[in-house]
Amino acid sequence: MKDITLHFSGKVWWLKMKFSDRLQKCRIIKKEENPVWTQEYIAKQIGVARTTYTAYERGTKIPPLDTVNKIADLFDVSTDYLLGRSDKINYNAGNSDFDSIKEVNNLMDKYGIEDAAFFDIDKWKSMGPEQIRELESYFQYLVQKSKELEDKGNK
Repeated sequence: MKDITLHFSGKVWWLKMKFSDRLQKCRIIKKEENPVWTQEYIAKQIGVARTTYTAYERGTKIPPLDTVNKIADLFDVSTDYLLGRSDKINYNAGNSDFDSIKEVNNLMDKYGIEDAAFFDIDKWKSMGPEQIRELESYFQYLVQKSKELEDKGNK
């Protein structure tokens, strides 16, 4: 099957510009929260070369749809927002449910904990007995607080 590029009334140019502007805006917002959000970091997260990601931000390349999905997930925005189909940035914006996974990911970003490092089995294997006891203490605390909040919410 051949790749087809549509060229009518400048729509491809408009899509590139809208996407690139919004992509750059997302990165800048994230970078203001945590300086780790460089083009290099994002490229690594979505599995492309930095030069490719830079081309997405400049509007000289349009990423494939699977990459658009990865980018949307990474920035926690909708693909419709990235593609200019909606001005609603976050598809969960109207949802009042608390997303604990998202919050944990935000904390990991805030404190510079990379997923790979945090879940590196070799690092866990190298922990001594005292470190394991401390870790267990933290886990117990988290479970206790979670149960307290759950009990409080059920009253």
